[in-house]
Amino acid sequence: MNKDRINVEKADDPTKTDQIEIVERKGLGHPDSISDVIAENISQALCKAYMDKFGHVLHHNTDEVQLVAGSSNPEISGGKQEQNIYILLTGRATKEFEGKTIDIDKIAKKAAREYIEDNFKALSPEHIEFESKIGETSTDLKNVFEGEVPHSNDTSFGVGHAPLSPTEKAVKRTERQVREIKEIGEDVKVMAVRENEGLDLTVATAVISSRINSKEEYEKAMEKVKDTAEEIADEEGLDATVRVNTADGEDEDALYLTVTGTSAEMGDDGSVGRGNRVNGLITPSRPMSLEAASGKNPVSHVGKIYNLLAQELAMEIYERSGEFAQVKIVSEIGQKIDKPQRVAVKTQATEETVEQAVDDQFSQITELTQEVINGEHSTF
Repeated sequence: MNKDRINVEKADDPTKTDQIEIVERKGLGHPDSISDVIAENISQALCKAYMDKFGHVLHHNTDEVQLVAGSSNPEISGGKQEQNIYILLTGRATKEFEGKTIDIDKIAKKAAREYIEDNFKALSPEHIEFESKIGETSTDLKNVFEGEVPHSNDTSFGVGHAPLSPTEKAVKRTERQVREIKEIGEDVKVMAVRENEGLDLTVATAVISSRINSKEEYEKAMEKVKDTAEEIADEEGLDATVRVNTADGEDEDALYLTVTGTSAEMGDDGSVGRGNRVNGLITPSRPMSLEAASGKNPVSHVGKIYNLLAQELAMEIYERSGEFAQVKIVSEIGQKIDKPQRVAVKTQATEETVEQAVDDQFSQITELTQEVINGEHSTF
């Protein structure tokens, strides 16, 4: 790559975050995360269907999933879903190509149902009404993907950093491990505020009502959550104060109980792009993109590709040098995606290390598309 397009900024301590570091993760069952992952799974399913039928991926963007919460009546030892969650699958996709048609709505609804079936303890497709209103894409975009290296469909940017800070690691680990507690549903939200080595960690966990038989069992589950979070923080070298389900009241009907393990069942709506970035976190103490990456096509949509690539490049620099790296990549519409307008890196690694990592990552950029289709990269 032309070295004039690469900018390496030296900093005294690029690993340093703000004195007050804020990190958040919306868990697997959060309504925004459900929207993100369904959008991404639909895109992956369409890519595979296009390749099977036409030999290559056709234009689509399925990044407009909307979730409307239902209503429920959870109670200790049981409860029921009274009104189903409604999920609207929207966006644009190629429905006809070279005289052949493809049933986009059928593929989309199947992908959405399978995701729910495969990833939740209590939530099932029977709790959800799926509707697909995916429109026909613009005809002039259908041929964008035919070159060996696609052209960028937009002027956009991607941001990534590596390695994660101890706070960032603690937040990701906490969400994942808390979900493994049998009484806890998939809707686990973690908010961390760190000042120096002290960490204030707030965890909101949806409890599956059929998996507890008393308020005492509920309280024991909360202790498991608290102990898990404290242990993780300690392993990351942080002195944590952990609070769990802080909105709980004294009465049984004031506890965070759910029938399905997600707040989507009774009041919380969701949309693509309102939750985690592609590194799985919301990090206002770091530069980050507001791009809704989930569901965007993985071939030419640089708002998606460059965010994933920035994360990969930051990790590549870190692994080669042992130095923290913050990466920003800017595209230029109409140019090939392996020719960015600018790659800006903040690190203490050498310029030679950065330039070699950039060359290596961009020379393999088309491989990233297939990895995304195969589900090897998370966008939430």
